[in-house]
Amino acid sequence: MASFALPSIHDNADGSWGPATSDVPKRFQDVPYAPFSKSDKITHVADFIGETSTDGAAATATTARNARGGRGGGGARGNQREAYGASTAAATGNFGFERDEDERSFSLVDAGRVAGATRSRGTGLFVGRGRGRGGFTRGGAAGGRGGRGGAQSFGSSRGINGAYRGRGRGGYGGYNSWDKASPRMPLCKSPQRIRDWSITIGNDWDLLEEISFTRLQKLSLPVQLPEDLSIHGTIYSYNKQFDGVNTRNEKPLEVKDMLRYNTTTSDDPVINELAQKEEAQIYTTDAILSVLMTATRSVNSWDIVITKEGNNIYFDKREGGPFDFVTVNENAQDPPAEAEKDKADNINSPGSLSLEATYINSNFASQIVDDSKKKAFKNPNPFYSAEETEPLASCAYRYRKFDVSVGGDEEPINMVVRTEIDAYSGKKDQYITIKALNEFDSKAQGSGKAPDWRSKLDTQRGAVIATEMKNNSAKLARWTVQALLAGVEAMKLGFVSRAKPTDAQRHSILLVQTVKPRDVATQMNVSLNNGWGIVRMLIDRLRKQEDGRFVLVKDPNNPMLRLYSLPEGDGLLEAVDEEADAATEDAHYD
Repeated sequence: MASFALPSIHDNADGSWGPATSDVPKRFQDVPYAPFSKSDKITHVADFIGETSTDGAAATATTARNARGGRGGGGARGNQREAYGASTAAATGNFGFERDEDERSFSLVDAGRVAGATRSRGTGLFVGRGRGRGGFTRGGAAGGRGGRGGAQSFGSSRGINGAYRGRGRGGYGGYNSWDKASPRMPLCKSPQRIRDWSITIGNDWDLLEEISFTRLQKLSLPVQLPEDLSIHGTIYSYNKQFDGVNTRNEKPLEVKDMLRYNTTTSDDPVINELAQKEEAQIYTTDAILSVLMTATRSVNSWDIVITKEGNNIYFDKREGGPFDFVTVNENAQDPPAEAEKDKADNINSPGSLSLEATYINSNFASQIVDDSKKKAFKNPNPFYSAEETEPLASCAYRYRKFDVSVGGDEEPINMVVRTEIDAYSGKKDQYITIKALNEFDSKAQGSGKAPDWRSKLDTQRGAVIATEMKNNSAKLARWTVQALLAGVEAMKLGFVSRAKPTDAQRHSILLVQTVKPRDVATQMNVSLNNGWGIVRMLIDRLRKQEDGRFVLVKDPNNPMLRLYSLPEGDGLLEAVDEEADAATEDAHYD
């Protein structure tokens, strides 16, 4: 009978993989015992020489190589064989290099291609093609509140002619291209510019609702023509000589020290009288209402103080707040940036540009009218007192009642709006409003790629206007809505530029354009029905609340509105009024 003899087994007493050192021929003792690649036809029961290192760096590197190599794991070429066994062990296994303790925190990062982020080349945050210099974005980080120094005045102490300390708030500009995904880099998004709130949110304020712009854009309410209640004040005739102004025949902007009032709703004596007569349930001004109706175009933060007393609701502004100043390039892709601390007097900062634009609008409206031809209405200016010595600017206040009811069996809901008329043109019954766009420096940061007006305004006027509609979409939409609410036939739109780009004190009128509000609304896609829908939505929410005071705030960094309920006796309007009055005592615009 045949016998079976067991082969001798070489037991490795030290427990490591492979034969004992004493059993290995001398010429193979320093060679790792492992296959070199997957193609080697060496059969074995198990492979324990894998990614056994606790270091973690090799495993990360292997994952990165596999991610780059795709299905075959062969890197960019795709035809290399996948290494494992000894090739891996050479880097990670028991035969690999052992790092010191202080190097164990180091790990490799996959620098391979990522879909949608491979096209970046220059100074963006993401690196692409191995040549990027990742780091800071061109948009930079917007500064915070611009401070209240450098007080400037350009007229009387009231209204938009009033002198208020410069309150340049970070980010007087639009969502720029560095805040959004680039069309070339749809997945690359730099940090969004952080803007300041127009008002400090109190810890004891109760947040009632957050309303996104997406919801607001879907609202619509058709409103019939309003009823004229009364008209107050005196207006002058438009000076037709300014129709001949152009870049070759420019006129310097003059300083007109004339009174123009921008009184808030609850301080209006005419509105208070109408409220006592229960003429309506909602009371506001065209300046406040136009911002609310075009809220979805807003980028900067603003706030409306709302008071509910029984059936009456009042929409107010804070004295010296955002409603008293004109923004510049709010919707530009690359808006004006806040000045650095060591350059607080930067004339191209958002706060300085806002003061400059307000100063220009006030004086421009007073300069292009002929004060020798006037039309005084039966009711005098409700805010002008006998103690005033300065002359009144051309302005009439037209109080109109709008029916914002939905219809059906609903009880009527009426709104009284105080609208403004700046002058009349031609026939005395052709009312107009007067506004001014301003150019500061076409080469400065924040100009929104606007063409140079002096070289393009006469030959490429359409391109200039189109750029302004893009960079100042919110401002122009508000002006258009104000004109439509007032029922004027035309708008006189001025183009005012600095005499020198570095001089914010002297300006020149380059052009006066006559436009019809409805044509501008059509061109800019401004929908009054959508605006009235926004107003009615807010009214419905307020009517469900108890009597008290509320604040509607535009979120500065998100496309939404926030409605807060204020605690009793907050004194919000009164505190801001005192602060604004104190700022006018020593403020002067040279």
